[in-house]
Amino acid sequence: MTHHNQLFYEKEISNCGLTGFISKKGRRIGGETIIKSITLMHDRGNGLGGGFGAYGIYPDYADYYAFHLMYENGMAQQLTEEYLEANFRVEQQEEIPTRRIRAIANPPAFKRYFITPLKNDEYLEAVDYQGLTEEDVIVRHVMAINHEIEGAFVVSSGKNMGAFKGVGFPEEIAEFFRLEEYEGHIWTAHNRFPTNTPGWWGGAHPFTLLDWSIVHNGEISSYGINKRYLEMYGYLCTMLTDTEVVAYTLDLLIRKHGLPADLACTALAPPFWKLIDQLPEEERRLYTAVRQVYGSGLLNGPFAILFASNKGLIGLNDRVKLRPLVCAEHEDMVYMASEEAAIREICPNPSRIWAPRGGEPVIALMEN
Repeated sequence: MTHHNQLFYEKEISNCGLTGFISKKGRRIGGETIIKSITLMHDRGNGLGGGFGAYGIYPDYADYYAFHLMYENGMAQQLTEEYLEANFRVEQQEEIPTRRIRAIANPPAFKRYFITPLKNDEYLEAVDYQGLTEEDVIVRHVMAINHEIEGAFVVSSGKNMGAFKGVGFPEEIAEFFRLEEYEGHIWTAHNRFPTNTPGWWGGAHPFTLLDWSIVHNGEISSYGINKRYLEMYGYLCTMLTDTEVVAYTLDLLIRKHGLPADLACTALAPPFWKLIDQLPEEERRLYTAVRQVYGSGLLNGPFAILFASNKGLIGLNDRVKLRPLVCAEHEDMVYMASEEAAIREICPNPSRIWAPRGGEPVIALMEN
């Protein structure tokens, strides 16, 4: 075997790369830091998808929902803007700043809208939104745009956050969206290597809903069951990728059903039955109930995910850890990535670094 082949076989790619970090004190950090971390894992992708999630980037519009929209054609934009005008008060709208780069030849159009839903009684009665929270209303509108307006896709819809993604390596996507000009207290990034799903602009990670965002390495083999389960609660999966169900399932469990983050993670990656049977009585009853109630939300297959919101950052592996995930801490910072090197690239000497066990969530919450 040649030296070249030895290097090839010793390199563990494991498909896709993900990285993220949080300043628990809310310090805003420039986008160049997350770009540096994800660029180190260039070989984990194949140029068919890269993306970033950023929190704290819109302090001047923190009370508004920041809708990032992707348009494949002018008619999609016209219909979407008519829809937004009919259902929201639009405080500000603008093109998302981009720059022309050689690697991206024919991108879709991107705009962002800072909006609040209409609240007059006539409107609410007409669309039958009684009993729904404001966030429920936002979810309905996101699903409607993605499902009913051909060529329009809501890239993100949360407050004081945004997702930036597309077809290309992540460093190319970062250059295209001028991410070095943004500052945020939580950042996530993804380098995609699509296997079972197409590489297209809407299918890149992160996937979002409200201020939830998810980046994922692996494969959700339970996608069909998860998708049908979510459809019973009004979630429509339209992005042609298995990762979408993870974002919607966590929204359902945490926001709608009120589960704490650690228990929601248990529902996604619960202990095996033989381990549950060995637990003390109280824990055994709890985990048995979670598995029985949320069996259709359980994620099968190899995965590592980073799940972010305005409240914090969570990392989670599948139950037998078939995809890599490394975590580190330094002062108020928590880092999570597919490779230790991606962390040390931006934090050379962390005070603690470890690899969490399969199914063991790492939860880093904001302090304020």
